[in-house]
Amino acid sequence: MFSLSMYGFSSGTLASSHSLKKNTLRKEGSQFRSKQNQQQPESRITVRMATMDFKALTAPVGILRILEVIFTCVTFSLVASVGHATDSFWTWCMFSWCFCFCVTILTLVLEFTSLSSKLPISWDDFTASFAMLATLMVLTASILYSIFFTCASCGRQIAACVLSFLTFILYAVEIGLTLAKPGEISGFLSTVPGLLKVLEAFVACVIFICLYFINYTLYPGLQWCVAVYSICFIFALLIILLTIGRLLSRFPAPFSKVLIVCNVLAVLMYITAAVIWPFYCFRNNPRPSYCPAHCGWNLLVVISFMTFFNLIAYIVDTVYSFKLVFLTTET
Repeated sequence: MFSLSMYGFSSGTLASSHSLKKNTLRKEGSQFRSKQNQQQPESRITVRMATMDFKALTAPVGILRILEVIFTCVTFSLVASVGHATDSFWTWCMFSWCFCFCVTILTLVLEFTSLSSKLPISWDDFTASFAMLATLMVLTASILYSIFFTCASCGRQIAACVLSFLTFILYAVEIGLTLAKPGEISGFLSTVPGLLKVLEAFVACVIFICLYFINYTLYPGLQWCVAVYSICFIFALLIILLTIGRLLSRFPAPFSKVLIVCNVLAVLMYITAAVIWPFYCFRNNPRPSYCPAHCGWNLLVVISFMTFFNLIAYIVDTVYSFKLVFLTTET
């Protein structure tokens, strides 16, 4: 009969050794699995919750944006309740209010959730340029709608105009709050030359809208003026997009010097347009006896006025750029 006692083993000793081996195997298995998990951290997906920043809503700029959202929403709601119109000016007014409403509420959401800091753009430049653009768009929409679509007995239209002008004031105040102070480090579009670039591009857009109703292909001089408006608009738009996209550092030449050269060329080109456009448009072309607000002759006057306005803007932009580059560098 085979016995374990003859070899010096008892049944209790064998059971304890067997359980010890099982425990050792379990520990080794758990250690192996933990090492394997540590070696492959990329296989796990970590979901991070957005940080809620209530200061974005309670700060002065945040309160202004909340009011802008409310006012623009009420404005285009009143206009839509009156009825739809196929006029291009009505379309521009409605687009301006809806566009400003959507971008402003998007700005509030991104800043409230702290996602604005994670975007691959210059957020300060974006908000400053949009505030300037919204100010100009809402002002234009307020003027156009009050001229073409209101009357003494139009209650909802008058209310929409009043709210639109109040929204314009709110956006103008936002510009004052976001404008860079002297000696403050900020983005280019938060400075006076940056805001002037937005103004120049917007004025060019107004000119393009008026050109839609003008047959400017009759004379080569008018075609040259349209080319001036287009080239200067493209330059201004490129500078805005490069600034927001943080691509100015990759520019192969000094940005300040290139900006001055572009401004000087724009001034010279706009001087020619300011002389040629009125000469061809108003020579032997008096104002018709019947000329409502949206007749072609009045649009020619608007384009002439916007040409001189943009010329002044480019002159101020050039002088300010010279002051920033040369005088600041010398001091």
